Amino acid sequence: MSNSPRDHQGRPIDFGRTAADYEEHRPGFPDSFFNRLQAVGWIAPGRRALDLGTGTGSLALGFAARGLVVTGLDIADELLDVARHSAAARNLDARFVTGRAEATGLDRASFDLVSAGQCWWWFDAAAATTEAKRVLARGGRLLICNFSYLPLPGTVAHHTEALVLEHNPGWPKAGWRGVHPEQVRALDNAGFTSVESFSYVVDVPFSHEAWRGRVRTCNGVGSALGPEEVIRFDDDLAEMLAHEFPGELAVPHRVFAASGVLA
Repeated sequence: MSNSPRDHQGRPIDFGRTAADYEEHRPGFPDSFFNRLQAVGWIAPGRRALDLGTGTGSLALGFAARGLVVTGLDIADELLDVARHSAAARNLDARFVTGRAEATGLDRASFDLVSAGQCWWWFDAAAATTEAKRVLARGGRLLICNFSYLPLPGTVAHHTEALVLEHNPGWPKAGWRGVHPEQVRALDNAGFTSVESFSYVVDVPFSHEAWRGRVRTCNGVGSALGPEEVIRFDDDLAEMLAHEFPGELAVPHRVFAASGVLA
């Protein structure tokens, strides 16, 4: 992954431009996800965790709230500033550093858990898994996880993605269903053991304003389109919501996680 990831049309992707919307409107992983990780023993208080591509710290802060010793890493300083502000506001002990998943610059065998939430496809998977193995202690765990809205036929997410494609034709990530067998393969190919995965679906409530903010964080919108293009898209989305989906929204999201242990 370069410092300026691009979609298939060559548009530069700059997540820093969406920092404000990420902070206010992007839902983080639900409590049920962290509860499940604790129940199966994949996380526990006192364990040292490194969260790759941490963004605004959804995973990192969730881990810190459950007693893990957390470092979050990302290439976007604007997102890291949001994460630091959130950690301070919640009185959570987590540090955030600038760096790349494929070359973190952190010490060998210094973490019990390496995680990547909603970002694995932006990495060079082979290089990221090699780096994860380098910084993991023996018996440590790599956790790749995702929390994605589901554009099921007839839903607001389906109609929204159609609108994104009108403004950003050929956007390659439309139609995802939130299940990622390639992430399981990455763990297998890297030689991790006890590889497991799980998924489930939850509804996330949104007001029209919140859904518009959420969609502006989409990699096909706020981080790819120019400022005036984003405004035009947002105006069209507001009009579509008013006509097609009046009232509060309940948007299905899928949690998917894959994990393996360093033998």
